Amino acid sequence: MDWLDLNTESQFEGINQESAEQHIKGVMLFKHSSRCSISSMALNRLERSWKLSGDNIPTYYLDLLKYRSVSTKIAELYNVEHESPQVLIIKNGKCIYSASHSAISTAEIEAALAYSQS
Repeated sequence: MDWLDLNTESQFEGINQESAEQHIKGVMLFKHSSRCSISSMALNRLERSWKLSGDNIPTYYLDLLKYRSVSTKIAELYNVEHESPQVLIIKNGKCIYSASHSAISTAEIEAALAYSQS
């Protein structure tokens, strides 16, 4: 996966604009805790099964231990409860999909992206 670093709150304006572009299916945010074995497992599973590269889905990676304030801003901005690990799909500046822990699934992400295009 071609991860983009998410490490400042100022990036959200650009992410929201990017998520509204016609050719973008959605923007994925992955919140990861490097001290959590469940988070490492979810990241590993996601990276192994991800087949959507090149499909206009920017993927952002947040190390929430280093950038806790950014994680807090995600919860506020997209009206989701903070969890870790957590995946969010942003389309038109809104969270259209959120999953955490063992519910993180490439198939579910693909379904959410497909639904957002219909």
